[in-house]
Amino acid sequence: MSLVCAISNEVPEHPCVSPVSNQVFERRLIEKYIAENGADPINGQPLSEEQLVDIKVSHPIRPKAPSATSIPAILKSLQDEWDAVMLHSFTLRQQLQTTRQELSHALYQHDAACRVIARLTKEVTAAREGEQQMYIEQVGMTPEIIQKLQDKATVLTTERKKRGKTVPEELVRAEDLTKYRQVASHAGLHSASIPGILALDLCPTDTNKVLTGGADKNVVVFDRREEQIVATLKGHTKKVTSVIYHPSQSVVFSASPDSTIRVWSVSGGNCVQVVRAHEAGVTGLSLHATGDYLLSSSEDQYWAFSDIQTGRVLTKVTDETAGCALTCAQFHPDGLIFGTGTADSQIKIWDLKERTNVANFPGHSGPVTAIAFSENGYYLATGAQDSSLKLWDLRKLKNFKTITLDNNYEVKSLVFDQSGTYLAVGGSDIRVYICKQWSEVLNFTDHTGLVTGVAFGEHAQFLSSTGMDRSLKFYSL
Repeated sequence: MSLVCAISNEVPEHPCVSPVSNQVFERRLIEKYIAENGADPINGQPLSEEQLVDIKVSHPIRPKAPSATSIPAILKSLQDEWDAVMLHSFTLRQQLQTTRQELSHALYQHDAACRVIARLTKEVTAAREGEQQMYIEQVGMTPEIIQKLQDKATVLTTERKKRGKTVPEELVRAEDLTKYRQVASHAGLHSASIPGILALDLCPTDTNKVLTGGADKNVVVFDRREEQIVATLKGHTKKVTSVIYHPSQSVVFSASPDSTIRVWSVSGGNCVQVVRAHEAGVTGLSLHATGDYLLSSSEDQYWAFSDIQTGRVLTKVTDETAGCALTCAQFHPDGLIFGTGTADSQIKIWDLKERTNVANFPGHSGPVTAIAFSENGYYLATGAQDSSLKLWDLRKLKNFKTITLDNNYEVKSLVFDQSGTYLAVGGSDIRVYICKQWSEVLNFTDHTGLVTGVAFGEHAQFLSSTGMDRSLKFYSL
């Protein structure tokens, strides 16, 4: 706190205090006043120099004399203030720019770090799935599963032997089959913008339930009797190339080049399971006779055996020596062996229990496009991009018949009827052969595009087909 002279109102250089008025004065000024008046300037009472008491202070700092006493001085003061503000503003702008650059760099580093973390997370997940897959492969085919497969095969073989060579009485005879004509055609099942139905299957226990897979990525369930769509199932990210209708459950299966197999609930209209058995497009699908397991083939050169309830892969095998993509797969009616077709024209027969390749059928040229086992358990029909149809005897492991089709004929689908009496071929057109004589009894050219699927109704009461012209057609008397 600074002292102020009661006379000059300025900070005194030699302050002293008057005991009469208790005020502080500059000694020089108060001495002059006392010499002239002999009294205290504040209250007028008598005061002498001897009565003054000096105040000891440490070097008082005198304030600057006021300079803004004229307009030029005020303007100069304002100019100096403005210059200081401008300099300060400039410094702040520079600091802001630096901070922005630092923030941008920090955000860039953060973004890069996020990408690295995402990639590492993906790799860790893939590694974990790989480990899980390896674990599944090692423990998948348990003795219980193998026993279940064996028991089912024994039952099926016994039933086949009981039936013997007798043909069901309800089966349509060859002379009636020749009179079949197109009776219905449905073109509204799949999208018109991406035309083409690529796969067809009928429910084995009710062949009026039709299942199709399209180039529009959809799976469609169709009721032949009601002539209406029951469900449209969406989920695949690429076209649907294989479909299967479960014989006893309201469940269907589909496979696609998007490398997934999907299990769908028809009643719920939703996907209940995604089986990720392959690293590349799935090319073939076949349901085991137990109804509990799926066989799939893929461009990744592996075939896989999966549990439809859990979606887990039980075993996954490849032929190390071939190193070739698989193009199709089909279970033998007994379910203990199955066949796969390859991109280099081989047909391979596999033992499911041992997971080994037990036979190879060379003879085709070009990728194998379709294979089908006869219900009698002895015959295997195969088609490839060589415009020919070959029939193989599984007992003698040899080709006993080759049907040469027209030049550039493309075989896309092969199917025996449930009794093993007739063989239907779909591709450039539709042909039906009677087994044993292997003579052609039917030929349809109603589709305007390639025929992608053919299937027999119960006891061959009707024939159905799908094609790249987006239509589902039915033929009967």
